[in-house]
Amino acid sequence: MRRLVAALAALLLVAGCAGAGDRAGVVVTTNILGDVTRVIAGDQAEVTVLMRPGADPHSFALSAQEAALLEDAGLVVHNGLGLEEGVTRNVDAAVRAGVPTLAAGEAADPIPYAGGEPDPHFWTDPRRMRAVVLAIADEVARVPGADAAVVRANADAYVRELDALDAWMAERFATIPAERRKLVTNHHVFGYLAQRYGFEVVGAVVPSGTTLASPSPSDLAELAAAIRAAGVPAIFADSSQPDRLARVLADQAGVRVRVVPLHSESLTAPGGGAATYLELMRSNTDAIVSALAGSH
Repeated sequence: MRRLVAALAALLLVAGCAGAGDRAGVVVTTNILGDVTRVIAGDQAEVTVLMRPGADPHSFALSAQEAALLEDAGLVVHNGLGLEEGVTRNVDAAVRAGVPTLAAGEAADPIPYAGGEPDPHFWTDPRRMRAVVLAIADEVARVPGADAAVVRANADAYVRELDALDAWMAERFATIPAERRKLVTNHHVFGYLAQRYGFEVVGAVVPSGTTLASPSPSDLAELAAAIRAAGVPAIFADSSQPDRLARVLADQAGVRVRVVPLHSESLTAPGGGAATYLELMRSNTDAIVSALAGSH
């Protein structure tokens, strides 16, 4: 009997070790980080992205099958800093299951909102994304079956692309006079971009870092007054979110204000104008410059 119990225990131990060792592939929550992770991983690891093109990272949720993928992954990459409010519990379950997990935003030296909470929208500054790329590469290099040297070479090549993007964005934004570098958005999403390229964030229609909050009439009235005082020519609304509130605010401001769509929190499907992170950043830069450079 003792021998039988010992044999069963040994079999369970081997099965448990085999299960952990069978974990492979990378599961990424948001599609922006999914695109970047796929470039870093190349052909060294399968990358599964959970958030669909055009989805809102604050509110998208997972099916039971998608949630199970997290617990079977060799690595889970998520934005962190409170962004993916609909999948936090799923990521926490993967952590409890012993899955290696990276909260990418923690590598970006996050800045706080006015209320003190960390701003999760670090990707609007390519230099912050640079640090995130290197952190992702370190973790992907540890995924079973991945060649660490190839992964790091992929990351180094992508970092060079980010450096070129940063230089190009700085050059483009330099065409906007300093007094016109003022941003009003649907919600607080461009704090990192503003800090990097010398913009002032006048305010947001939703005075929060999440699209799940709602503005009060007094919030709209205060922002309308700020827009009139600052002479802001445009309000920027995320293309994945209805811009009704932005248009209401434009009407309340009592001045001529355009509502300009940006791809700020989600990639598009191929052909949609922002199918990759690099394409998203270039598209947004062109849209901001077009709206703000104007005649002055």
